[in-house]
Amino acid sequence: MPSTGAVANAARAAFRDQADAKGHAVVNARLAVAALEAAFAAGALARTPALALMLADLAVALDADEGEKLGAKSGEAARFILRAIGRELERA
Repeated sequence: MPSTGAVANAARAAFRDQADAKGHAVVNARLAVAALEAAFAAGALARTPALALMLADLAVALDADEGEKLGAKSGEAARFILRAIGRELERA
């Protein structure tokens, strides 16, 4: 069952806004994840198993941007995973 109410809706909207913001995809992803983690901690949204897996995948892409090689595709991977997280948030 999805999280409901104004706080959950605001957390989803804030994630979407940050994920879609202009600028570097990796920076936007880090900011979006930080806001999402705060929403989980506050109880505004529920961390589903699917979200946990997606966030773990995103962490790999974000870590790759800091030195590991992901085929120079960290930004592209971050954008792709952020879109999937956005879809899953509607069910969280």
